[in-house]
Amino acid sequence: MTQQNFSIEFFPPKTEAGAEKLRATCAKLAELNPKYFSVTFGAGGSTQQGTLDTVLQIRAAGHEAAPHISCLGSSRDKLRAILKTYKDNGIRRVVALRGDLPSGYGDFSSSEFHHANELVEFIRAETGDWFHIEVAAYPEMHPQAKSPQDDVNSFARKVKSGANSAITQYFYNADAYFRFVDEAHKAGADVPVVAGIMPITNYSQLIRFSDMCGAEVPRWIRLKLASFGDDTDAIRAFGLDVVSDLCERLLRGGAPGLHFYTLNQPTATHAIWTRLNRI
Repeated sequence: MTQQNFSIEFFPPKTEAGAEKLRATCAKLAELNPKYFSVTFGAGGSTQQGTLDTVLQIRAAGHEAAPHISCLGSSRDKLRAILKTYKDNGIRRVVALRGDLPSGYGDFSSSEFHHANELVEFIRAETGDWFHIEVAAYPEMHPQAKSPQDDVNSFARKVKSGANSAITQYFYNADAYFRFVDEAHKAGADVPVVAGIMPITNYSQLIRFSDMCGAEVPRWIRLKLASFGDDTDAIRAFGLDVVSDLCERLLRGGAPGLHFYTLNQPTATHAIWTRLNRI
């Protein structure tokens, strides 16, 4: 059986206090020996400098890091410069995404890029095989896709453009993940699809994020979380059980790995990984 890999996602801190906290979080989660840490960006690549700074900080601490790169609203020249910077700093893995435009940006019809597969093609044309390219996958369908099959076809285009592997949006329905992987393989997208995992620690935050990105929180989980009210200990204990069980099922079912959306918090991810007896 192929080795199952574990990775962790951060967002760039906006303050020095946030940067200090992230250094401590990274040190704590490094105990889990993840394959790499990924670092997100803001809408339209608006925190690209923060992404670079955070990636270099993680590298300086002795860990592998993968920056997210967005293309919507960006130019070829700008992306070429970004790729050169990462290559010059020895970065070998990137997460290539279409991205979203900042609020108030307006129409993006004049953008040089409109879809993530175009970004993947550009990275390959510019850098050959230097980068391991990760792309996004949506087991429960991208919110802007016309249909589930349209979404699978979109994913297949990214893979055929040169992506090496994928990371999913988070989900709590393992069947949706396994079905998506099967359909992607049938569409010719036979690359590892790592399962994205969102620990549950805060009910209102989880519902807000999920409604925004199109991830479904099953009704039984919503009702159970709502029943705890402001009892944060109960919410976290229940969330640990639910997400640990989900991870176990995914790994037993052959998922090639887990990618944790930490929101720059170490505790829940560390607890889940420990529960899985992976350290």
